[in-house]
Amino acid sequence: MFVEYTITFDDEWGSPVTHLLDIDQLRTFVAIADAGSFTRAAEMVHKTQSAVSMQMKRLEERLGKELFARDGRQSRLTEEGERLLDYARRIVRLNLEAISSFNEAELAGRVRLGVPDDYAERYLPEILARFSRSNPRVEVAVVCEPTHMLVESIMQSQLDLAIVTQCETTAPVEIFREERLLWVSSSRHGVHEEEVVPLALGRATCSWRRSATGALESTGRRYRVLYSSWSSNAVGAAVMAGLAVSVLPESAIRTGMRVLTPADGFPGLSSCKIGLMRASANADALVGALAGHIVQSLENLPSRAEAPVRVAAE
Repeated sequence: MFVEYTITFDDEWGSPVTHLLDIDQLRTFVAIADAGSFTRAAEMVHKTQSAVSMQMKRLEERLGKELFARDGRQSRLTEEGERLLDYARRIVRLNLEAISSFNEAELAGRVRLGVPDDYAERYLPEILARFSRSNPRVEVAVVCEPTHMLVESIMQSQLDLAIVTQCETTAPVEIFREERLLWVSSSRHGVHEEEVVPLALGRATCSWRRSATGALESTGRRYRVLYSSWSSNAVGAAVMAGLAVSVLPESAIRTGMRVLTPADGFPGLSSCKIGLMRASANADALVGALAGHIVQSLENLPSRAEAPVRVAAE
C-alpha cells in the first residue's frame, strides 16, 4: 500500500514548502532508528539492504535534510532525524489503526501469553505494541516464568499460548527459531581466565545449565556455580559485573559482553531451540493471530554475537 502524508515546513524566506512522505519509507526509517543499523532494519522490514538505503536516500531528498550520521557501523540519527522520528512513529501508527478500523474481521477478546523473562524484557514490549495497534480490541495478559513452569501452565490450560526455549516435553512444540548457545563474560574483566571458573546459570533443572556444566566436565575444566537464578536480569548482571561466566543464546548477547570460544578454553555448545506451545483446548483465531505475529517477529531477529571479540552495536 502506498499512502502519502503532507508535511509543510517554511524555507529560509518564510515561504511554505510541501513534501509528500511515503508511508513505507517512514516505516523503514523507524525500523532503522529502532535497530541501530541499515542491515538489521532490512531484515525487520523484509527488504534488501540496498533497497533500504535507496528508500532513505529518497526520503532525505524529499525532505532536503540529512537524517543519518554514520558512527562506525552504527547508524545514528541527526538532529533532523530525531525531529522526524516522532512524526514518523505517529504516522505509521495512525496508518495501522486506520486499516484496522475498516477490518470487518477485527478480533476481540482476551488471550493469556506466557514468556521467559529474557524475551519479555528485550522483545515483547515492541511485539505487543504492534499487535495491539493492529488489534485494539484484544487484551493480552502476560505471565513471565521459566520454561518448565510455562509448560506446566499450558498443560493445565492456565495459559493459551507460551514461548518456550529448549523444551524437553512430550507435548507439541512449534519450533520456529534455532540459535547458537554461547559462552559469555564481561568484555572488561578476565573472570573467564580463573583456574576454577565461576558460573552464573539457571536453576538445577535448566537445560542450558546442564549443557554448560556437561561441556566443562567433558574437557576437565574446573568450575563452581556461583550464582543460580531463573532471572535473566540477575544472571546478566553477574556477567556484566565481571563476577561470573554464563551461557546465552546469540540474540540475547548484550553490548559489553565477550563471547568465549574453544581458544579461550570453553567448548562449543549445542544450539538453543525456541518454539510455541498452545493449550490443546484453545485453537481459536485470536490465539492463532497472536502466535503468527510472535513467530514472524522473532523469526526475523538478527544475530548479535560476533565471536570471539566483544559485542558492539552495529
